[in-house]
Amino acid sequence: MRVTADRNVCIGAGLCALTAPGVFDQDDDNGLVKVLDTDPDAADAAAVREAADICPSGAVAFTE
Repeated sequence: MRVTADRNVCIGAGLCALTAPGVFDQDDDNGLVKVLDTDPDAADAAAVREAADICPSGAVAFTE
């Protein structure tokens, strides 16, 4: 799995960081998404999928 996030689209809702905290965080300055792990292991895959599904701006994406 490969994880990406478009900071130009992100609105800083933080749902990704709450859903998959080992993969996502928020920037301290502006609250925008930060990808901590672009290649998470299988244990985080379900959380990454959920984070992408619930992201209100569509900023979070992944490829299998």
